Amino acid sequence: MAKRKISNTLALAVLGLLQEQPMHPYEMASVLRERHKDSSFKVNSGSLYDTVEALVRHGWIEPVETAREGRRPERTVYAPTELGRAEFVGWIDELIRTPVTEYPKFMAAVSYLGALGPDGAADALAERAEQLGGRIEETRAVLADTVGSGRVPRLFMIEVECALHAWEAELDWTRRTIAEIRDGSLHWPRLERTDQGWSWSAPPDTKGNQ
Repeated sequence: MAKRKISNTLALAVLGLLQEQPMHPYEMASVLRERHKDSSFKVNSGSLYDTVEALVRHGWIEPVETAREGRRPERTVYAPTELGRAEFVGWIDELIRTPVTEYPKFMAAVSYLGALGPDGAADALAERAEQLGGRIEETRAVLADTVGSGRVPRLFMIEVECALHAWEAELDWTRRTIAEIRDGSLHWPRLERTDQGWSWSAPPDTKGNQ
């Protein structure tokens, strides 16, 4: 599979918006935030303009109009080229079909959860669970206000729905792990010196045998 000339996913967001209608970058940023795409893409003015320039440079989008509103500076309106439309569809198809290995920071931290000790780990996970719960409630409210009210088609915000399910699953795992730490069913091994060298302590025998 050939490597794409542009791999920044913000370019994917720009191309997606321009499938609907030509836009200038300021409007792109506004629509992305209105649809809460800034939870899926890192949106700021500098990165957005850099992305637009890269898309123009590679021939995926092109300027079609320069507009001015009142005393505001002129704004260049862009539209996708045929190459851009083809790249967009191919890129989406590839990302949907093929799972890729990602390296989330939370997974890296969880792999060393033992370093916090049982009490520290349970406390840290409890705080995360509280924040996840708040994020989930906020996201449900956003979906109710936009999709539920009919203001935005569900398909336009389906990645927010996907993220919501992922957070709910993470919250479920986090709460179960906290419970296992606190009831002792998640054993915290200790590094012990033996005649053969260092070894991890074995978990308690659940049948009551030592």
